[in-house]
Amino acid sequence: MLSTWVKGLVREREDRTALFERLMGDTQRQAYNMAYRMAGNASDAEDLLQETYVRAFRFFHRYDEALPFTSWLYRIMTNIQIDSARRKSRLKTVSLDAAGHDESRAWEFPDPEAKADAALMEATLAEPLQVGLSAMTPEFRTAVVLADIEGLSYEEVAEAMDTSVGTVRSRIHRGRKQLRCFLERQGGLAQ
Repeated sequence: MLSTWVKGLVREREDRTALFERLMGDTQRQAYNMAYRMAGNASDAEDLLQETYVRAFRFFHRYDEALPFTSWLYRIMTNIQIDSARRKSRLKTVSLDAAGHDESRAWEFPDPEAKADAALMEATLAEPLQVGLSAMTPEFRTAVVLADIEGLSYEEVAEAMDTSVGTVRSRIHRGRKQLRCFLERQGGLAQ
């Protein structure tokens, strides 16, 4: 009797694992695109996607199959990205070139030769738009990407970001304004 119960639990766990793997396979491309837009580069997007799927698998027992998997996954991804952005803002960054000089000043310069992900960037978003998204406040960027690029409704964005619809509307409005100002400063691209 006990072995039948244990076999049932094992079978149920195997079924849930198979379901997770199927959902992961179905959403991997869409989730990567979302991660790329949130992170701004391929390396960080891959890290974000990996952490998202690891956390999603760890808490898959909490997933309600009646709800869209992508909304649940985006909520996890959004939380990870916001936490990461908060941690990075607390860290002091010092360039290796400046480390021996004035350590009170931290300078990071992009490598113009490092364009390994340029083809992907061109295929998904124009470079100025991606740079503009990367320059935005993380909460605003997430709201704009979810609503304007992924096409989620305000209610779905609110659920993914674990906030109210009013907050989402405000973040999208302010995020669009940040993006428009950035693009205008880059040469009138937003007009």
